[in-house]
Amino acid sequence: MENLENAIQEIKKELPGMKMLENEPLSAHCSFKIGGPARVIAVPSDVTSLSKICCILKEHELAPFLLGNGSNILFPDEGLSDLFIISTEKLQKLFLLPDGAIYAEAGVSLAKLAGFAQQHGLTGLEFASGIPGTVGGGLRMNAGAYGGELKDVVESVVTYYLPDQALYELTNEQCDFAYRNSRFQKVGGFVLLSAVFRLQEGEKEAIAAKMRELNERRRDKQPLDLPSAGSAFKRPEGHYAAQLIDECGLKGLTVGGAQVSPKHAGFVVNVGGATSHDVYDLMMQVRNTVYEKTHVPMEPEIIIMAPDYKLEDHGPIVPRNRVSFTGPGAEAEETPKS
Repeated sequence: MENLENAIQEIKKELPGMKMLENEPLSAHCSFKIGGPARVIAVPSDVTSLSKICCILKEHELAPFLLGNGSNILFPDEGLSDLFIISTEKLQKLFLLPDGAIYAEAGVSLAKLAGFAQQHGLTGLEFASGIPGTVGGGLRMNAGAYGGELKDVVESVVTYYLPDQALYELTNEQCDFAYRNSRFQKVGGFVLLSAVFRLQEGEKEAIAAKMRELNERRRDKQPLDLPSAGSAFKRPEGHYAAQLIDECGLKGLTVGGAQVSPKHAGFVVNVGGATSHDVYDLMMQVRNTVYEKTHVPMEPEIIIMAPDYKLEDHGPIVPRNRVSFTGPGAEAEETPKS
């Protein structure tokens, strides 16, 4: 706790103009609208400021927790008093590279990214137009919908690697993308800064029509009128989570203010005043009932954070390139091979 307080004071001194939210309710920073106060949420204006924060935290033996739109997370009612949170909301650079690829920083919403691609006649991101997350969060979990995933369109990712205090560029293969997973979930220490997306040329009107079709399907089938964190469970191999939950008669099951959506059994929604304990207890009840009746294990897709949540420090990876702080136009320096 002392390390955290010392780090906060040093960051205030070194970056005096940066927005710092102290004792901020986490319910205001997530789609579930649940969560107690965070000791601090820093909002850096650019990648350089974010990297400086990481450097200071490292000196105090701390690691940051990166927060995008909070669309896939359940914060604790008790809040997070021991964690330094960094919001990526101001990391909004988005532009077309000379070779036709798209560069996007971590705070860009996936909907905005998909719309940008459509405006430039690039196809491949239509599935992302209705996903409520950001590029950073989407990369971490390999976000996807309607048969598409980010792994299909990501060319490379720039990350600040905390153990080395250095920037690295990883290829698609080095990101180790899998279903709702990536190297960035399996191994700690990565602060995702930006990505390059490689798409195919297409007709603007056809791309827009596909986006409208997918978003209409979402509105028809999903409970978008209530706070939630999207799909509560990952798709079990050979099954569909929503179908299993429905077949077990769990639609509408309620614990406190949390409910299995009567509209779509794959969603847990906040029908009013739900606590994190309500959501957690409901999800565990659903998971246990489905397993008892079908013997199919269910894994949460939502990130569930406990009040004493700690970031683990994992071992390093072998990076591809070391890149400068100046961004996508900089020359990459090849990391020596061992």
